[in-house]
Amino acid sequence: ADDGLMPQTIEAINHARAAKVTLMVAINKIDLPSANPDKVKTQLQEHDLTPEDWGGQTICVPVSATKGTGVDQLLELIALQAEVLELKADPKASPRGTVIETQLEQGRGPTATIIVRSGTLKVGDAFICGDHWGKVKQLINDLGQPVKSAGPGMPVKVVGFSGLPAAGDELAVMENERAARQLSEERLEAIRTEKLAAPRRATLENLFADIAEGQKPALRIVLKGDVSGSVEAITGALKDLPQSKVNLEIIHAAVGPVTESDVLLATASDAVIIGFGVKVENTASSSAKREGVQIKLYSIIYELIDQVKEAMAGLLEPELRETIIGHAQVLKVFDLSKGKVAGCMVSDGRILRSARARVLRKKQPVYDGGIATLRRFKDEVKEVRAGLECGIRLGDFSEYMPEDVIECYQLEKVPQQL
Repeated sequence: ADDGLMPQTIEAINHARAAKVTLMVAINKIDLPSANPDKVKTQLQEHDLTPEDWGGQTICVPVSATKGTGVDQLLELIALQAEVLELKADPKASPRGTVIETQLEQGRGPTATIIVRSGTLKVGDAFICGDHWGKVKQLINDLGQPVKSAGPGMPVKVVGFSGLPAAGDELAVMENERAARQLSEERLEAIRTEKLAAPRRATLENLFADIAEGQKPALRIVLKGDVSGSVEAITGALKDLPQSKVNLEIIHAAVGPVTESDVLLATASDAVIIGFGVKVENTASSSAKREGVQIKLYSIIYELIDQVKEAMAGLLEPELRETIIGHAQVLKVFDLSKGKVAGCMVSDGRILRSARARVLRKKQPVYDGGIATLRRFKDEVKEVRAGLECGIRLGDFSEYMPEDVIECYQLEKVPQQL
């Protein structure tokens, strides 16, 4: 209610439209002084979602998650909408569910939060989920309490996976463990075969492309997160960073603590390990110290993204930027024992002894180098300002001519931006 429609809200609207499902809107944070629900409704109308109280079809409920205001009304309206749309699931059908979030928990191993879509999931059921299989060892409800079964629409944490599934994978109950394991092995074998098959053949085109790519510096990262949702979000955000000057390579991204195998991978690929909301195992910590691998831990996603961006910019060589600081007009050329010296009048700016200079003849440079001598009368000086006369000798150049212009400039290193 205070922010209005943000980019992710608009993305959610587009996803719901693509899935052709009915939309309901909960306008949160109405307890804040800056809350303006009418502004949100106006923005919704701009996206062809006219609220019910404004004569449209979209149900909008003002709520406060912290105070609990409007939550009961929201739940009632969800139940009513489901009744009107005749949304029903068969609790006796073959159990199926969708993975919402996954995590690697100490003492429990890989676990996944799923929402049961149809049927009733029970403790002891053998299942297949994505490429992994398992047997339900434990079901934990949204209050953290163990339950024996979960019906349609119920969110539940499932313990008993053989590996970590991905968010969005479908969990389907199988006849027995043997059938589930066999299907899992077949799927994993298909993935392995796909990775090994069809290696890219070398062609002149991709060879030259690879050489060109090799000229760009690369920041390699091993990413570990607390839950798969975080890993997915961070990976997406990192891939959105500008990579025209520096490549960002995510060598490995997974859920769980930083392990010794992560350190070995980082050593082999010259990568940095980044952890989000995770711990570092003792063996990994000592191994990282021994191998000189950097491990950076974060708990704020924006901080992580900013530091990776800074690290990428740090790989770029600083650009040399030229700043012109003054000009001197050659009036007369003196032939001295040490060589020819240009008698000049500083027309603008200043001439610095420590700077570089070039000789311009009819605006064309004929020499570029350091200033060997800068004198006022017989005294060696560090600088000469506009309106004053001086003697200038540049490096080993001796072909000065009256009306030449000596342009004095400085080179400074400026950090590049991505």
